[in-house]
Amino acid sequence: MLNQGKKTAMLVGQGALRAGEQVEKVAEVLAAPVIKALLGKAVIPDDSPYTTGGLGLVGTLASEKAMEECDSLLVVGSNFPYVKFLPEPGQARAVQIDRDPQRIGMRYPIEVGLTGDARSTLQALWPMLKPRTDRSFLTAAQERYKEWLELMDQREAREDLPLKPQRVVRAVSDLLADDAILTTDCGTITTWTARHIRIRRNQMYSLSGTLATMAPGLSYANAAQIAHPGRQVVAIIGDGGFTMLMQEFLTTVKYELPIKVVIIKNGVLGQIMWEQMVFLGNPEFGIRLQDFDFIKFAEACGAKGYRIEQPGEVRPMLELAFRTPGPVIVEAITDPYEPPMPAQATPKQALHMAEALARGEPNASRIGLTIVRDKIRDFSGR
Repeated sequence: MLNQGKKTAMLVGQGALRAGEQVEKVAEVLAAPVIKALLGKAVIPDDSPYTTGGLGLVGTLASEKAMEECDSLLVVGSNFPYVKFLPEPGQARAVQIDRDPQRIGMRYPIEVGLTGDARSTLQALWPMLKPRTDRSFLTAAQERYKEWLELMDQREAREDLPLKPQRVVRAVSDLLADDAILTTDCGTITTWTARHIRIRRNQMYSLSGTLATMAPGLSYANAAQIAHPGRQVVAIIGDGGFTMLMQEFLTTVKYELPIKVVIIKNGVLGQIMWEQMVFLGNPEFGIRLQDFDFIKFAEACGAKGYRIEQPGEVRPMLELAFRTPGPVIVEAITDPYEPPMPAQATPKQALHMAEALARGEPNASRIGLTIVRDKIRDFSGR
């Protein structure tokens, strides 16, 4: 069935985490772009010639277009739940590999289900595949992904005040060790890490996979550092998620875990704010956080704390934090009105945003100005 396809896309999830080599071999023979569910971000590196990055609200335009245009789909170790980002039913013939047969066909009509471990099943499948001579589908996806990464580079380089979260997250990405373990949380921080952490081969990445579960980012980091004491562990967490379970930092200090916690502090439950406006058309409600000094908290726990407020401070302060022995908290003060825009905004989303601003959103002018400025800079390349 896969051999009959002309435009095959691959969707990989956490079940394929130890099958990266096999995923790339299949992608090469089928000339198939590899689209990564969020928990599958580390299956293959973000600079692999086969990947188009993530999918969904936190994904890339290249991945969305590949799903819209494919005629066949190979799902490997993924239970990706956001079906509106999958091909239209009937558009693509699909094969799914999963060790749990109950998951096969849950999200998309599957013609052939293969129950088994991702790595060994791909190894058995690969010799049966015919090399695809027409590689235009993969080439088009690669060009779109290149353009997407260039756009992300532009956003990461902005020197606006308040500080843009994209700049902080990209700097963290650049400073990670080659075998680093990164944990994150739910909220707008999910968008920033999904798009601006350029995962490398042998790095690990995790968060609450079903999303809408805030707070475990720090606990995940503690567990990862205990399980892998010789590896660098970094947690990038929003201030909302961190305050929900920040007493776990005492555990970090007690066991002398050298975790670096980067808090993206914007004073709001950002994802809730944007969902209220973009999905419901309502002004913000109940999303403002009590101001809190995370540096003093770190010191009270017996650790070090550093603050970032200016664009020029981002990399030097992170370098200092990463060099500091033991647990460290870095508080980065960022723009609460920087929108986690989807790769393709729909007319309905734009209408809801306009409704929210017109219905009494107290920060309508700042939100509108930020969105307009961001779009102008996206188009101008500055």
